Amino acid sequence: MIDEALLEAEDKMDKAVEVAKEDFAAIRTGRANPAMFAKVMVEYYGSLTPLQQLASFQTPEARTVLITPFDRSSMAEVEKALRNSDLGVNPGNDGHVIRVVLPQLTAERRKDYIKIARTKAEDAKVSVRNVRRRTKEELDRIAKDGDAGEDEVARAEKELEAVTRRHVDAIDDLLKHKEVELTTV
Repeated sequence: MIDEALLEAEDKMDKAVEVAKEDFAAIRTGRANPAMFAKVMVEYYGSLTPLQQLASFQTPEARTVLITPFDRSSMAEVEKALRNSDLGVNPGNDGHVIRVVLPQLTAERRKDYIKIARTKAEDAKVSVRNVRRRTKEELDRIAKDGDAGEDEVARAEKELEAVTRRHVDAIDDLLKHKEVELTTV
């Protein structure tokens, strides 16, 4: 019972770290990267659909992305979603593909992206801590019900703290790498 709670907690913490990785990939650096469009949602036949499901991406140059919608009738909606996204891009449409040329990052914009990255890292850490709190409550309930001895619960709590620390450190490492990537010109 204790082992199940710890395994479930570790699994949820792993997912929080994965979400942080995805969020960091969506933050733009100097190079064009299709992952930065992962969070862009397009109004497609009345429902919000991720852009990744509606188009293919090519990066012919370091700062250019060509987006080819599978359904040409969705071109205007894709272009509108890109323009309204927080990526700060101005897409151009030639009727076949949407060309997105990423502007050179200014020092001010880099600082803004670092702030966004720190916010996303803190959100991931809060998620990890919430998992720890819920698991701790479950361990306390197990101890109170008498399903396990106090020594076992104390050992499990130490293990839970170690797992939490490891995941928070992983998020900090991801943030550090992203900050270096953003500050490198």
